[in-house]
Amino acid sequence: MYKQNNLAKGNVVKQLILFALPFIISNLIQTLYSVADMIIVGQFNGTVSMSGVNIGGQVTMLMTNLAVGLTAGATVLIAQSVGAEKTKKLQDIIGTLLTSLLIAAVIMTVLMLTLHVPILKLIRTPEESFKEASDYLIVTALGTIFIFGYNALSAVMRGMGDSKSPLYFITIACFTNIVLDLLFVGVFHQGATGAGIATVISQGFSMVLCIIYLVKRRFVFDFRLKSFAIDKVQLKAILKLGVPISVQNLISNLSFLFMTTLVNTLGVTASAAVGAVGKYNGFAILPAIAMNAAISTMCAQNLGAGREDRAKKTWLT
Repeated sequence: MYKQNNLAKGNVVKQLILFALPFIISNLIQTLYSVADMIIVGQFNGTVSMSGVNIGGQVTMLMTNLAVGLTAGATVLIAQSVGAEKTKKLQDIIGTLLTSLLIAAVIMTVLMLTLHVPILKLIRTPEESFKEASDYLIVTALGTIFIFGYNALSAVMRGMGDSKSPLYFITIACFTNIVLDLLFVGVFHQGATGAGIATVISQGFSMVLCIIYLVKRRFVFDFRLKSFAIDKVQLKAILKLGVPISVQNLISNLSFLFMTTLVNTLGVTASAAVGAVGKYNGFAILPAIAMNAAISTMCAQNLGAGREDRAKKTWLT
């Protein structure tokens, strides 16, 4: 039986630390995805492929931020339902989130496959790395459903107070990604395309394992076809909370994309260098992002349980 973690009971400081720590580690490991891609591609294929991975990855982040924003909104609603012990509402929220993201993934895949060339031209992709960036973007676009799916399931589990399970699955995905990077890039010499394939397969593998894990533990959502439905009330609530977060993330991502565009005019070497440095700089803000998400979830559970005092204490902590 899948056990959710009630964050509305026990010592506030201890609960927050125990919940946030796996969250922080998960975010750090998830960042290793892109860092591993850059290091391995740079080692075996040089600056042209590194530039392609960097540029393609920046565009892919636009899609990922859509999922991250919506799942962040859903996490708050899920946590409130867990705190209030409203199982039916919880099922409706999860079903609505998974179904809406499935539809969004299909739409984003079609858009990226159709518009990837104009987008790469718009951001002044260097001619030498254009094909690499295009190939990487096509592969990751085809794997959008896995990117969205994994982010959704992780958000659901965290909303239910479980930050350890997502850590296990992201660790599996990261190691799988590194092994496949070495295979496709190092052995088969597929450059940015190989890095994209490794990323998509590893996230798909992690998502499937996650679903199997939840089904075997009689998760509150059964993953049957009939359960994938959109509740208009819950969809409106998810969008109300999630869209502002998505917009904020997109604006931040667009600022980096604008910087990438400027650097691209300097050539492929500059593009690869900025991409490599940017991956490492990303580590600096991860703890703050993870703590913010952990506090939001814990506050939401306590508010759902009617424990405004604990929610306030969590926020002040």
